[in-house]
Amino acid sequence: MMNHQFSRRVFLRGVGVSMALPWLESLPVWGDEPKAATAASEAPVRLAVLFSGNGFHSKEWWAKGSGANMELGQVLAPVAEFKEKMLFIRGLFNAEALKGNIHSSMTGNMLSGAPLASGGEIRSGTSFDQLLAQRQGHSTKVPSLVLACEKSNPSVHKNYSMLYSSHISWSSPTAPTPLELYPALAFDRLFKDEVERGDTSVLDAVLADARDFRCQVSNSDQRKLDEYLDSVREVEQRIEQAGKKRELQGWRPTLAAPNMPRPADGLPQDIAEHMKLMCDILVLAFQTDTTRITTLKLNNDHSSLRFPHLGVDYMIHHLLSHSDTADWLKVNQFFIEQLAYIARKLNGIQEGERTALDNSMILYCSSMLTGSHDATKLPVVVLGGAGGRLQGGRVLDYLDKPNRKMCSLYLSLLNKAGVHLKEFGDSTEPLAEV
Repeated sequence: MMNHQFSRRVFLRGVGVSMALPWLESLPVWGDEPKAATAASEAPVRLAVLFSGNGFHSKEWWAKGSGANMELGQVLAPVAEFKEKMLFIRGLFNAEALKGNIHSSMTGNMLSGAPLASGGEIRSGTSFDQLLAQRQGHSTKVPSLVLACEKSNPSVHKNYSMLYSSHISWSSPTAPTPLELYPALAFDRLFKDEVERGDTSVLDAVLADARDFRCQVSNSDQRKLDEYLDSVREVEQRIEQAGKKRELQGWRPTLAAPNMPRPADGLPQDIAEHMKLMCDILVLAFQTDTTRITTLKLNNDHSSLRFPHLGVDYMIHHLLSHSDTADWLKVNQFFIEQLAYIARKLNGIQEGERTALDNSMILYCSSMLTGSHDATKLPVVVLGGAGGRLQGGRVLDYLDKPNRKMCSLYLSLLNKAGVHLKEFGDSTEPLAEV
């Protein structure tokens, strides 16, 4: 993998704004040295981790077969179009997650495999996404994005802090990585300079620079640039509309003072639009190589989200998970639709001979297989090609194999991102088949 140089990147600039550009055939915009004078930048490998709590429908989370003929349970129906770019992995687990209580201790070490401190104390382990950010984050404007659609819960449940249930990304054993709950602020982090944050439209700020830049690139790249700018404008306008409606996902402070009262936690919140905005921000971040590492926690493990847009407003997510109802399946599919939406967007972004999905690894996981608190085998799906290093269209079953540690999967994914470790968490051996 090439060592991209952040200092030599091409940005569209305006007052308080620096907007990174997508892959272009005409010139290297990401600061690397192309192999030939006319060659474009080589796309990096990106990692996204998506998480939802409480597992899935016990009878409808499955896959069998291979390639285009792979058969999927109903939960995974939204990603059926990506069978040939998907790994379905069965039987992995975290040994430490089987100790302690039934929620927090199954989630706080989801991405680290570390032992957790009890009694309200906070101690886990550095998660593999943040280890990757510490090794490679200096190469991008934003080392990593950690996004969330449900606020943290600071209480204690059965002798374990519920912060474990609210955070899967950890910068150190005692520091859960801060969650960005507000799409408006995550959007600003991608494009606005921290010291001059304000209410000016990102697109309006860079239009003059964008017009000058268009003259330097091919007709094909001009179309790509226009499509990219339209995508940014569309996300910005949706955030603005949410702000006008005083919804949680539209809250944005100004430099001098908040431009509206901070919304009450979770109210009002259009959860479908909130998740879609976070997915769009993840895609924009990868498209411009603003970051290569994003973690999106769709909800907490012990989640209180409700889903009125699905006609499921009578019970919170956590309680729904306790039985295999039609409504629980409907909620499961809604969460997997977020994965499908990201994959579809990335697959539509061409980066030379590959798409942005081909250059990414999207790991989707949960803290238990089902709402009955079964963490002896975890639900795991990986989409994408890791720049040609990951072969999809396969079902891998580790249930009866000696090495079935989640941390072995993380070693494999770190290897594909260019970070080679002898051990991580409780594993000293990557999964050879991955």
